[in-house]
Amino acid sequence: MKIAFYATKPYDRTWFEPLAKEYGFDIHFIELPCNEQTVFLAKGYDAICIFVNDMVNAKMIDELYNMNVKAILLRSAGFNHVDIKAAEGKITVLRVPSYSPEAVAEYAVGLLMSINRCIHKAYYRTRDFNMNINGFMGMDLHHKTAGVIGTGKIGQAVIRILEGFGMDILAYDPYPIEGLPVEYVSLETLFKQSDVITLHCPLTKDTKHIINKKNIKLMKDGVYLVNTSRGALINSEDLIDGLVSGKFGGVGLDVYDEEEGIFYEDRSMDIVEDEVLTRLMTFPNVLITSHMGFFTKEAMEAIAVATLENAYALENGLPLQNKVV
Repeated sequence: MKIAFYATKPYDRTWFEPLAKEYGFDIHFIELPCNEQTVFLAKGYDAICIFVNDMVNAKMIDELYNMNVKAILLRSAGFNHVDIKAAEGKITVLRVPSYSPEAVAEYAVGLLMSINRCIHKAYYRTRDFNMNINGFMGMDLHHKTAGVIGTGKIGQAVIRILEGFGMDILAYDPYPIEGLPVEYVSLETLFKQSDVITLHCPLTKDTKHIINKKNIKLMKDGVYLVNTSRGALINSEDLIDGLVSGKFGGVGLDVYDEEEGIFYEDRSMDIVEDEVLTRLMTFPNVLITSHMGFFTKEAMEAIAVATLENAYALENGLPLQNKVV
């Protein structure tokens, strides 16, 4: 199988190159993202391999199909960046449903700890030998209430950690799981009662902008919000209004609605035209990182193995357990 591998970073080569040799795959690494302007680079290949900020719409599906591309290999669990309906009957879409739930869960809690205790700000202050701790007061998480939206594998990993902190945990999920140490409640109840809200649900038509002006109004004053899932779960402009009004004690974002072309890139010498993102950066109680919650050795290895196992299964007519339908 010949694979056009889009949005390549150095760490992708580290994990995919040796594995590709073991599977006998010919991978062509492309640094450019996959979009309407670069899809032509897939000509002559059996499959393309893309990441979360690549995009494949219906028009591109038709182009890929006409180029005899048989598969889209996702290096991610989420698939909202691919037009699945357009691909049906034309191109097989295979994802990585689980790589390291603990990686994302631990990172989410790390963001929570940082925004609560101002760890990231204290680091910069003490580097200048300014040991003044004024303005860094946080709160005990012990006996506070955490609201977990989405109780899949990552949500469950977060619940285990927060349970260890001695937090009371509320959860919302359309498909509750028995046996978890949580109380499943309505979204409205979760928003009203939680001191901390953390998002671990996929992006769907039902979850898009689940954090909006109406729901922010329901939240406690001083609430902490963490998102390591998908940026579009939050209406960013409504979030800014909430920050201006003083609703949030802190916000930790590892994802952003319009992160394509910004996240994973060095834009330090550019004038970034995204006014919403630059506005979010100005708030002292907002911590934004560049979609790196997954980024551990264990997770990268698991992503590489699962992606190439998907390709191997397709090539050899084996059951496609990770097919997106």
